[in-house]
Amino acid sequence: MRTIEVKTQAREELVDITARVREELVSSGVKDGICHVYVPHTTAAVTINENADPSVKEDILMALRKIVPDSLPYRHSEGNSPAHVKACLIGSSIKVIIDEGQLALGTWQGIFFCEFDGPRSRSVIIKASS
Repeated sequence: MRTIEVKTQAREELVDITARVREELVSSGVKDGICHVYVPHTTAAVTINENADPSVKEDILMALRKIVPDSLPYRHSEGNSPAHVKACLIGSSIKVIIDEGQLALGTWQGIFFCEFDGPRSRSVIIKASS
């Protein structure tokens, strides 16, 4: 198991962590199996989506803002309820097949850390297993 740190720069952003996950996979030595990527935070998430066109990240954030507006009468007193809801919708973990030492991602796919309550310093846990 390995942990990487992600420093976010904005309240909401998607950070491409694909290269860092690949580095950790190489270090693990696992050639065939599953790579688990887990975010141990309640206002952040992780997902797989297109990493070729940067406007896709902005579209995802725009759609989430429409689905989970800041203006609802939330009860959570910290003021970050929309971040909690967005993190629930996206999810705290993903799994990627490892084939011959490589992540079995599609041509346009990347792994994104999703920040919904930043900017912050966050942790992402990566575990490759055969």
